[in-house]
Amino acid sequence: MQDYVIVGAGSAGCVLAARLSEDPAVRVTLIEAGPPDTAVEIHIPAAFGKLFQSKWDWDYLTDPEPGIDFRRRYLPRGKMLGGSSSMNAMIYIRGNRADYDQWAAGGATGWGWPDVLPYFLRAEDNERGASDLHGAGGPLTVSDGRSRHALMDAYLEAAQQAGHKANDDFNGPEQDGVGYYQLTQRSGMRCSAAVAYLHPAMDRPNLEVITDALCTRILFDGNRAIGVEYERGNELSQLLADCEVILSAGAYNSPQLLMLSGIGVAAELQAYGIEPRANLPVGENLQDHVHVSIGYLTDTETLITAETAANIGLLQNEGRGPLTSNIGEAGGFFRSQAGLAEPDCQIHAAPVMFVDEGLGLPVDHAFIFGAVILKPASRGKVFLRSLLPSAKPHILHGYFTDPADRETMTRAVRILSEIGAQPALAAHRRADLRVPASDSDADIWEFIKRECQTLYHPTSTCAIGSVVDPQLRVLGLEALRVVDASVMPTVISGNTNAPTIMIAERAADLIKSG
Repeated sequence: MQDYVIVGAGSAGCVLAARLSEDPAVRVTLIEAGPPDTAVEIHIPAAFGKLFQSKWDWDYLTDPEPGIDFRRRYLPRGKMLGGSSSMNAMIYIRGNRADYDQWAAGGATGWGWPDVLPYFLRAEDNERGASDLHGAGGPLTVSDGRSRHALMDAYLEAAQQAGHKANDDFNGPEQDGVGYYQLTQRSGMRCSAAVAYLHPAMDRPNLEVITDALCTRILFDGNRAIGVEYERGNELSQLLADCEVILSAGAYNSPQLLMLSGIGVAAELQAYGIEPRANLPVGENLQDHVHVSIGYLTDTETLITAETAANIGLLQNEGRGPLTSNIGEAGGFFRSQAGLAEPDCQIHAAPVMFVDEGLGLPVDHAFIFGAVILKPASRGKVFLRSLLPSAKPHILHGYFTDPADRETMTRAVRILSEIGAQPALAAHRRADLRVPASDSDADIWEFIKRECQTLYHPTSTCAIGSVVDPQLRVLGLEALRVVDASVMPTVISGNTNAPTIMIAERAADLIKSG
């Protein structure tokens, strides 16, 4: 018998396992569907794309998306210790402080900016040192990138020529501007949530970590969650929890497990023959950052030649060089039109060819930079495909189903093109790789539909206020919480890994206080 059973060893689950097991009197079990994070590609920053569609990837696909002519889009998610923090681009962004104040104003009491900032600081070990807005000494190492490719210098210069100001800290007083991203790296290697939180705690006698174990349902006694059932090696087992069951399986898998356990939209569950336990909008309100990039061929050497013996030596011996690249090295935040209170778009720039949603082999030297809509108006849904827990759920993001998103992205693509036309990039542009056919709205929209992809930030399918309360307890049930990106009422304005870790840091305190 355990005190706490945590489902999912991703960014949130690793934090919770480490924080809750700090008390030697508390017994914690962490269950992960994937294997340990042993692959070398996990830890070498520039190699994360090699994990796509491997055994370390859930390898999801959207349903045909009506907003983009029923195309489907690839959705990689980490299936290993560390979850997606073990295969992401390591960009450390908290979002805009207005995001959290909007959460609080909408009823997510205790999640305003003054409430969450202390947890960002507690998690952080920024190599620049402590300040009012940065932490030092926390588990998560945050550092400046050690690659800083010449093409990224040229992109930043071009962006400034196009009117965007320089910003050396997107987590500082202002978000607007362009610059290099800070990264969750330690000595040039990936600092995932598993590296930062879980591995240092693994030797604790009160913490058990079970890998390669797929949770199939939550066990209940009346309305109280008392444990989970899981499948490992074709054998079903049960694990009971004295205090709480905590789902940290992510914005796709947490709602799937809830629905399999009778928690969801009652009519939909009944259609599958599932007896509803709680009628809640589980899986609704899905949000994601949709990304569209332009690209150019170049004669400047890019990262496709990075994997040399010399560069491997640089990484191993000095923790620097092109293999430390997170690919999306630089970028920034901008407002696509006047009168906005905060930036509505973000740029990610990369000194390498990126084709076929990262699944295609780079065959020439190229560079890209793309934009995401930070606060999409479109909404999607996660719902069951079958009663088999191993069946991948239906995932419909609803990309561009709201016309406001189409208009925002059209403006954003024009801004990207303005940056690409600046003198600082002229010397590096050999030919177009991926650009709209013209500047017309029609051609830009065709380009967007063809080229858009996820930026890997699904959120909000178990949102505070509709599925969980501000303490992240599932409404109407006992001893069951959800702690991951699915509880965000709305997606934050930036990369979602650091906010997910913050959510888990705060949740650990909420759980400890009862």
